[in-house]
Amino acid sequence: MADTKVYLLDGGSLVIDGYHVFWNRGPAGDVRFPVYSILVEHQEGRFLIDTGFDYDHVMKVLPFEKPMQTKEQTIPGALGLIGLEPKDVGVVFNSHFHFDHCGGNKYFPHAKKICHRLEVPQACAPQPFEHLGYSDLSFSAEAAEARGVTDQLLAGTTRENSTFEGIEGDVELAKGVHLIFTPGHSIGHYSLLVEFPNRRPILFTIDAAYTQKSLETLCQASFHIDPVAGVESMRRVKKLAEERDAELMFSHDMENYQNYRTGTQFYG
Repeated sequence: MADTKVYLLDGGSLVIDGYHVFWNRGPAGDVRFPVYSILVEHQEGRFLIDTGFDYDHVMKVLPFEKPMQTKEQTIPGALGLIGLEPKDVGVVFNSHFHFDHCGGNKYFPHAKKICHRLEVPQACAPQPFEHLGYSDLSFSAEAAEARGVTDQLLAGTTRENSTFEGIEGDVELAKGVHLIFTPGHSIGHYSLLVEFPNRRPILFTIDAAYTQKSLETLCQASFHIDPVAGVESMRRVKKLAEERDAELMFSHDMENYQNYRTGTQFYG
């Protein structure tokens, strides 16, 4: 793993209304959007950023989002495509704990887990308008117990093996792998900047900007806790991409996603 490689693990897709993708702007109507996780292979180890959604959870709690996910698009299936198993991942970092970013955490009881220090407390006691966002609590025994949904926990999940190291501000996860604090969408949301030896950096907006249009128009998704902070985070992402000559990749942009490398293809 001398050279950094980044794999996009295809996690399937969901549907939401256009007014949720582009808050107060639209147009309305079903928008199907991709969900993916980011695996960074690095000389310091393997780092998984986000773990997608759990199909059964979405069908039970949010069936109106019309999930589409094959066996190969689950986290174990997507890792299997590149010859890995969950046990091969040493660190799981969650950008935030909305259900489409943490549904596969339960497969990594052995891994070190990292998130913003405020994200687990927020999942334990979300604002009324955040309950569906923070609806899959299988990532944390603490959160599941706090919300009375311990039936979501996979057998063997304990407080000890689902405890997170809390961070704040910008953090270098590994050399050249930068966690960029971009709150607004959630209280502790992070974007990701990855540097490579032989190509320009990639800046993953994650949910600071769902799509390229979102960033260009500073129009965030309706799922947020602080829209003013969200706009400031978008401006920060724009500025950072310009300063670092980084290639931008968006979390839920189906048009751009068609051209992203996924599966066994990688960036590096």
